[in-house]
Amino acid sequence: DAKDPEAMMKLRSRIAELRRARRESEMRAREAQTAKEDGENAHRMKDEFLSTISHELRTPLNAVLGWVHLLRTGKLDAPTEARGLESIDRNIRLQAQLTSDLLDVSKALTGKLHVDLRPALLDDAVRQAVLAAMPAATAKGVKIEVALTEPGVAVLGDPTRLRQIAWQLLANAIKFTARGGTVEI
Repeated sequence: DAKDPEAMMKLRSRIAELRRARRESEMRAREAQTAKEDGENAHRMKDEFLSTISHELRTPLNAVLGWVHLLRTGKLDAPTEARGLESIDRNIRLQAQLTSDLLDVSKALTGKLHVDLRPALLDDAVRQAVLAAMPAATAKGVKIEVALTEPGVAVLGDPTRLRQIAWQLLANAIKFTARGGTVEI
């Protein structure tokens, strides 16, 4: 009965309860949609990562296999053989670095990456990265120009990780610099 105040209160309370339930349901639906989109994005990023890492791992192996095949023919002159061996050495080192980096990414994702924080010079990381990347730069005809400041830049960081970062940045710079170009650090 519309004139019964108690029945009206119950009806209003029930309507308010239904509205709250609908808002909660809509909120959960939005959260579920967001979680679904996040999952799809993570899956897409994983696929892109696997595609990229597969390419990066395959590239040095292809160079090594090509040179091994040529060396086995026994038909190369001494300078070409030497160039082939240098290429094999360079690409095996690159493969080892890529594998090490991949293991570090895995450790980082699982929370098992050890970081040794201590005072370190960025300059040392750059110098070591330049030494490691020089064979690749020479092979591609890319010049590396280094301009470090004195007394150097000190940071609190892991020297090994800083060296990896510097090497990766330098390797990418060499990779994407045209033959005969210059990379400045």
